Amino acid sequence: MREIKPNLDNTLRKKLTPVAWKNVKIVDGFWGPRQEINRTVTLPAEYDQCKNTGRIDALKLKWKPGDPNKPHHYWDSDIAKWIEAAAYSLALKPDNEIEKKVDEVIELIEKAQYEDGYINTYFSVVEPGKRWTNVYVMHELYCAGHLIEAAVAYYEATGKRRFLNIMCRYADHIDSVFGREEGKKRGYCGHQEIELALVKLYRVTGEEKYLKLSCYFIDERGKTPHFFEAEAIARGEDPEKSPIKESLNRSYLAAGPYAYFQAHLPVREQTTAEGHAVRVMYMCSAMADLAAETGDKSLLDACETLWENVTKRRMYITGGVGPLEGSERFTFDYDCPNESAYNETCASIGLVFWAHRMLQFEGDGKYTDIMEQTLYNGVISGVSLSGDSFFYANHLASHPGLYENKISRNPRMLPERQKWFECSCCPPNLARLTASLGEYIYSKSEGEVYIHLFIQSETELELGNKRVILSQKTEYPWDEKIEITVSPEEEMELTLSVRIPGWCNGAQLRVNGEAVAIEHYVDKGYFKLKRLWSKGDKIELVLPMPVEKIEAHPSMRNNCGRIALMRGPLVYCLEETDNGKDLNEIFIPAGSTLSAHFDKDMLGGIVTICADALIRDKSRWENQLYKRAETPKEKITVKAIPYYAWSNRKVGEMIVWMQGE
Repeated sequence: MREIKPNLDNTLRKKLTPVAWKNVKIVDGFWGPRQEINRTVTLPAEYDQCKNTGRIDALKLKWKPGDPNKPHHYWDSDIAKWIEAAAYSLALKPDNEIEKKVDEVIELIEKAQYEDGYINTYFSVVEPGKRWTNVYVMHELYCAGHLIEAAVAYYEATGKRRFLNIMCRYADHIDSVFGREEGKKRGYCGHQEIELALVKLYRVTGEEKYLKLSCYFIDERGKTPHFFEAEAIARGEDPEKSPIKESLNRSYLAAGPYAYFQAHLPVREQTTAEGHAVRVMYMCSAMADLAAETGDKSLLDACETLWENVTKRRMYITGGVGPLEGSERFTFDYDCPNESAYNETCASIGLVFWAHRMLQFEGDGKYTDIMEQTLYNGVISGVSLSGDSFFYANHLASHPGLYENKISRNPRMLPERQKWFECSCCPPNLARLTASLGEYIYSKSEGEVYIHLFIQSETELELGNKRVILSQKTEYPWDEKIEITVSPEEEMELTLSVRIPGWCNGAQLRVNGEAVAIEHYVDKGYFKLKRLWSKGDKIELVLPMPVEKIEAHPSMRNNCGRIALMRGPLVYCLEETDNGKDLNEIFIPAGSTLSAHFDKDMLGGIVTICADALIRDKSRWENQLYKRAETPKEKITVKAIPYYAWSNRKVGEMIVWMQGE
């Protein structure tokens, strides 16, 4: 198989460059408060959790056997994601207290660094002398990747190079350990992350060795003989009897145990999303990055193949992926159970990362549609409206009885958001995406500006040797109107590409008050208008948002005969708090009146949906478990709320997919 080689004269299809998060000011009524809560509530709460659980103090390398808070092998990644989130937030709004805490943690990281550049809390105090002996399981490269991403973000946000220099030394050490050269380990991480981090480090430093190392990790993955087996033998173990292989035995995954790590085949030969969902998302994000940087079309083709499998056969309506609690993984096409859905928050975040990278190649709205769908549903459902409690798993139906008396014992599956988790990857991951949201709104290319997401915001761009200010005014996703103002410093010709969402029918657009026939200007889901723009030119876009009944593919057995409700990009659900018990009993008939109303006092201000429905007369069922199907139905009205807002009041039943036609 051909080795990936950096090609700095890349002529692949990538033509868009995201406008950096620090160059976008969000003043949006929906996302603005979330970013502020993220800064003032979530970041301090996560710092306190990292402090109270021993994660931060572990960096002092003073833990001894018998002491409390034994460091775990993924702890460093939790701290790194918190630093990254703090960095993005600091760039948007300076905060001396947060910056001071970050600098104190960076000082601990620097002191914990070995002379050769190595950094890892666990292998410094729990298993010293065993570094790089079990990358199959022990997350060393995963933690290193998150530390690198944090260092890049902190440098870009503050201009401080200290942390970046620390991580360059660590990356140099990793480069000295892994590779094809004699004396190096022919290995790669069990949990992908280092690959996309190295691309970020390459972009900010210009050091090609970091790009080449990322290429190596992706290219080496899935080759035989398996590195994981060679690694086990080097530890003196029988690879066939290793704990991981016994739990992921050859019958557990059809493609073999290494499919859990996406190492069952070389990456270009993988055609279905297999194994741990977060790992798939991070791997594909890195593959897209490398395709962009090296010009390797085969990597992009592989990404597109996996994208089609995930988004057309293995994704929930909320953008959730990875349905199985055991191993947090994909299963098979159209397997999307509702009540047992796992849908790790990190996996949805990873899907947003991947979609955003794919979008930059051709500006194809099919990627933006999934990015938006996932952001507004499967991502923000992971954090409470108060910003201090979190979902790890995101169900599409819930019954509290399943969790009473510890019938289900996994705290990650509880229908109440938790303050923290023993495995706490999701909370800081949510924080860093929320703080960096500005980067997902706009892109630019030569003579062209793209608007991907409708978020009230402003950005100043440089196109050629001219500058232009672009702003949006909107109450999206509640309101269908978006006003876009284009203000170049002097009259200039450019193409403005505005996304027309795939969910929208009948979009209307005016330029300086004059109606434009959208259908004549749409390409790959974007309205493209090339003209001479003057300061203050306005586009008025209307995206009609009727309440829609959505049905699932006939092969999605769990949802046959059921419908979901959507309005704009938002998926809706029923909660017991509004509709009483036995939500699965509710039937939405054809022709039911569906009305939307904004309630400023409910759940921070939301649009609710009211629907005419039917339910069987419960009074006919006293002391009976089964009887002849002749129970009459009663007319009722049900109220649906946005899915992201469920479980913010009290514990009760919830469903997304309801009986209907």
